[in-house]
This record gives sequence, structure tokens and C-alpha cells, in this order.
Amino acid sequence: MTSESILPLQLEEVNFEYRHKRLIKDFSCSFEQGLRTIVIGPNGAGKSLLLRLCHGLLQPTSGQVLWQGGTGADVARHQGMVFQRPVMLRRSARSNVDYALSVRGVPRQTRNTIIDEVLQRTGLSRFAGAPARQLSFGEQQRLALARVWALQPQILFLDEPTASLDPPATYLVEEILKAIHDAGTRIVMTTHDLGQARRLADDVMFLHRGRLLEHAPAAQFFEEPQNDLAQAFVRGELLWWHRKHPLHKPGQEEEFAE
Repeated sequence: MTSESILPLQLEEVNFEYRHKRLIKDFSCSFEQGLRTIVIGPNGAGKSLLLRLCHGLLQPTSGQVLWQGGTGADVARHQGMVFQRPVMLRRSARSNVDYALSVRGVPRQTRNTIIDEVLQRTGLSRFAGAPARQLSFGEQQRLALARVWALQPQILFLDEPTASLDPPATYLVEEILKAIHDAGTRIVMTTHDLGQARRLADDVMFLHRGRLLEHAPAAQFFEEPQNDLAQAFVRGELLWWHRKHPLHKPGQEEEFAE
């Protein structure tokens, strides 16, 4: 990793609109170094949009996304993102990792050493020569993690990376994420799985209808969430029943819209 950190990442009053509809609303938070932040909330809460705004794939309609320790190419170079359905290049597993390193300008001899290491650490060494698109979905997700881990990002955004995986494949991905974190990468990840959030989170962000309603240390959040909607979500309730929530006053339809 570079000796100079691009963190913390700070969002200041960020709003995002699409087709005249506000989907992210007055969002402010800070991502410091060292933690694993798990972002939870019901479908449509804005979890994926938040990651895309942080990663720079989307630009806020208003507000600021600020990297305190770097700008421009330096920021792009030291962050990564893994999606729910990773995109595999039409080449071998090894060549997928090699391509990412070559784009970064890493010398070939150095690339070979890095590729061997990340494939071994993700359990993919025996698939090195296999076409990436013929791997199972779980193997592809591990390859996506190997590919981004090879670049040693300071912060890694993950959008429900185990949503379509069975328990054994989920376990392998979680173990890789722990290793990436232990190696020094800041993790920010969305999940719909409360059990996974309990296993992985150092702190939790709870989103609902584009708003950050609670941000707390994981132990505190799961033991005693302060927000009533967060309490209902942790209990497993369907939050669409809360359309007539006491906070829903006349004239607030836009705020509580999907």
C-alpha cells in the first residue's frame, strides 16, 4: 500500500436525484481507516447507490464526496469495488488478474509473483488456466476479489458480494474479506443478510428510503438500535408496513417514497 492514505472519505449533505426523484437524501458520514462498515437496510434503501457515489461511478446532485488524503488519479488508484455479479474478462482466471495489474503498470515479473499469491490466498490456484467465465458463480466472485486484492486498495467497496451464494461459498468469501481487511484494506460492504452483518461488521450503517437513520458500532447497534425503523428491521419486520409511520406527516410523501 502507498504510505500516504487517501482516507478518511467524507460525505457532506450528499443528495442524488434521478428523473426528478431524490434517491439519496442529505447524506453525511465519514469513513475512517481500519474498520469494516456494513451497510444494511431494506430493498430500495439506497445501499448500492451509496457505494457508487463513494466510488465515483455516480456524481451527487448536490453535496460533496471528499477524499481527505488525495485527489484525482491518486484516489482512483487506491480504491476498488466488487459488484454482486462480477464482470469476468473473456480469458483465463490468471489473465484476469494479470490484466488488472498490467493496466496499473506493474512490471511482468512482479505481476507473476502477485498473481500466484492472490490465487493461492483465494483458493483458486488450480483454476489459474481455466476460462474465467466457465467458473462457478462462487469461484468468479473469489476471482473478482483476487483481482482487486492484487491491486492492494486502501478501501474496498462491496455490493452484496454473497447475495447469490450458498453457505459454503459465502463462508469462503467472508474468510477472504477478513484476510483483505487484516492486510490493511478498509471494507465498506452492503448486505441483506443480518447474520453476515453480525459476523463481519465493526460498525453498521442503517439506511431507509435514501436516508442514513443510524450509524453505530456493531455491538451497540445489534443489542439496542436507537432508531425505531432500525429496531423493526433487526426484528425482521417488513418495513413497507411503516408507510403510516408516526413521522409520516401530510406533505412528506416525497420523503417516504420508494
